[in-house]
Amino acid sequence: MPNPAPASNTLRAIHQAWDSPLTSPAMSNTLDRHERFRVTNRYVEIGGKPGIPVSGELHFSRVPRERWEERLRLMKAGGITVVASYIFWIHHERTEGKVSFDGGLDVAAFVRLCAEAGLDVVLRVGPWCHGEVRNGGFPDWVQAAPVKHRTNDAGYLELVKRWFGYLGQELDGLMGPGSNVIGIQLENELYDQPAHITELKKLARNAGLSAPVWTATAWGGAELPDGEVLPLFGGYGDGFWVDADAPWDPTFREHFFFSHVWDDPGIGADLREQFGTGSGTRAPRTPSGLFPPATCELAGGMATAYQRRPWPQGLDVAAVAHNKIGNGSAWQGYYMFAGGMNPADGLQESQATGYPNDLPRFDYDFHAPIGASGRLAPSFAALRKQHAFLAAFGDRLAEMPSTLPEVLPTGIDDTDTLRWALRSDGSAGFLFITWHQPHIPLDTYRGAQFEVMLDGGPVTFPEVPVDVPAGTIAHWPVNLEVGGVTLEWATASPLTVLEAAPAAVPTLVLAAEAGIPVELRFAPGTEVSGPALSAPGRTQHLAADEPVVLAAQSGDAVLDVLLLPAGLADQAWVLSGRRGRDLVFSTDPLWLDRDGLLAGRSQGEPAVDRYNPRTRSFVPVDIRTAGTPQRGHSIEARLVRPARPVPVSYGEAANRAAAPEPDVIDGLAQTYSLDLPAGAFAQAHAELEIHWAGDVARVLVDGVAVADRFWDGSPWLLNVADCGIIPGTDVVLQILPLSPQAKVGLPAEAQQRRETIPGDLLALDAVRLTTWTGWQEKAGYSVA
Repeated sequence: MPNPAPASNTLRAIHQAWDSPLTSPAMSNTLDRHERFRVTNRYVEIGGKPGIPVSGELHFSRVPRERWEERLRLMKAGGITVVASYIFWIHHERTEGKVSFDGGLDVAAFVRLCAEAGLDVVLRVGPWCHGEVRNGGFPDWVQAAPVKHRTNDAGYLELVKRWFGYLGQELDGLMGPGSNVIGIQLENELYDQPAHITELKKLARNAGLSAPVWTATAWGGAELPDGEVLPLFGGYGDGFWVDADAPWDPTFREHFFFSHVWDDPGIGADLREQFGTGSGTRAPRTPSGLFPPATCELAGGMATAYQRRPWPQGLDVAAVAHNKIGNGSAWQGYYMFAGGMNPADGLQESQATGYPNDLPRFDYDFHAPIGASGRLAPSFAALRKQHAFLAAFGDRLAEMPSTLPEVLPTGIDDTDTLRWALRSDGSAGFLFITWHQPHIPLDTYRGAQFEVMLDGGPVTFPEVPVDVPAGTIAHWPVNLEVGGVTLEWATASPLTVLEAAPAAVPTLVLAAEAGIPVELRFAPGTEVSGPALSAPGRTQHLAADEPVVLAAQSGDAVLDVLLLPAGLADQAWVLSGRRGRDLVFSTDPLWLDRDGLLAGRSQGEPAVDRYNPRTRSFVPVDIRTAGTPQRGHSIEARLVRPARPVPVSYGEAANRAAAPEPDVIDGLAQTYSLDLPAGAFAQAHAELEIHWAGDVARVLVDGVAVADRFWDGSPWLLNVADCGIIPGTDVVLQILPLSPQAKVGLPAEAQQRRETIPGDLLALDAVRLTTWTGWQEKAGYSVA
């Protein structure tokens, strides 16, 4: 039975229809037509149906080539449908005329591998990219050229023409109407040169580059050539580009609210100020009337600069992404979705090359959903649920405009008004709730009840008002029809639909929200049955402490409803393979291999279950492991040399602290020798897990620096093989202490630890070797 109802706060929204008729721009329709991909002014069409692409950034030149396939298949298993990647000019042509597309720089091989994994591609060709790369991606010789960079200067265009020509040669035969290259981004964060964007597009076309969608970043009030590029937006909940002692900036805070404002004037603001590329007071950019609102840089995490080191948590990342869906996003794009490492020393953005921030020389983990070592962050599971929802319901959602409620928060300091929005086509829809933000806690919202005004009249739910705990990220259905059965509403989020298999019926999978009672109401005339019924009738109050299966019948139509407890939903993977959607459960990484079989890696014995809709049961997956599963163990760190006193500052530029140079670290850091056992090399995937505190850490292999990290309180994870560590190598760990007066901004928990130490902060808490055992499903699964 339901708990006693709390006092009700009825929250209202009136469905707003599209404000303009459906139209098709020239792009992807009359120009650069594609067999599967086209855009309208409202949504993207994929394979002849509206849909919502989900793109995730992975820089192929920052990930070892032997890791590409696993990363790509893991991204697809996480719901990514499009892989975006910069092509950094400086990685390919460091010396003029000596161009390399070999090994980890083989962009053509990367595009082919994406196609094999079933992933589309957006190539961000620059020529200026940023991406926290030296010179924004320009080789030094281009940076030093006597030209007006990023303009239509004839000398500059000649350099770009040659670079695009190399790309055209490499990608010859990989573009066109049937290609998986569905997008090309030109430049990045260019605010006042629309004619230059147009010229770059001409040069790219002439070089043989083509795609149905051409894009450019639109934040910061960017002026873009009308109709030539799809404007793309971003959203970061925190960033390294504000000063170390700055409070949580309004441009970050705004993303934790539902809104129809898409511009983010904060992204790149420090570079605009540094280089004068566009005024910082430009009017906010709105989506073009020719195209739908789309994103390419929703925070998948955040880079770590020396002077400011944010560490976004999983809920922070998920909240921003969820809000954009509720706001009406037609394309979810993340930066980054998979982290990496610079392919060589000295390729990072730095004050020495005229940029405002010092970045690590190697590290580009980005706290991404897939870290540089291949470890999954908590954000991966949180986003995976949203992506499963988009895969199952994106064709409907794409045609649903966003509506904001009658009562909106009064501003970014409002922590009392519930944050929610509606996407609806007038007859059905989804109600989005995001009640989370970092840094400034939210209290439980008491007694929420919603009234949604649709074309057929109001829908009020739930029957019993609910309290919404802080941390809630939910999208509740309104008049959701599946398989001929209509669910009028529910206080649980749709995850996916499992298609009807032989001798089975379709299954709607719902995920309960932690701390919110589950209430479902079916349309009149629906008969509901199952062992977990709260009472006869079409309204059900369900306990969500274990999985529940209901059967709903309307006339001849029958639908199963599987309700997952919140914790179990976090372990759910919805994989799309040859037999349709597959619902499996694991806390460890998994994916579909080239044979369409489940594969993955686990610490210790793998445990993977699958839901069988025919038997309505959870069944262990029969798997075989590639070797003997092992648990991680501690690594001895032998002190070689103690640290020396460190200065308060190593210099600064534009009021931002500079990172210490390598020779300074060599002279002052505490140095340890790490003794790795033979077992470190017996597994295909082994990681060093370093728990430490200080300022900067480095790992040296046979005296050469191969990895570095700025401390932010998070553990440092390194793939043993990727660092070139093999039997017999000398592995050294250096930790530079952090001065208590250093002008460095840290996450709250790291700052608290810093403040507990009266002098320089330096600690090595633990070094562990974590090994992962690969596994594969023994045979193909069948529901028969």
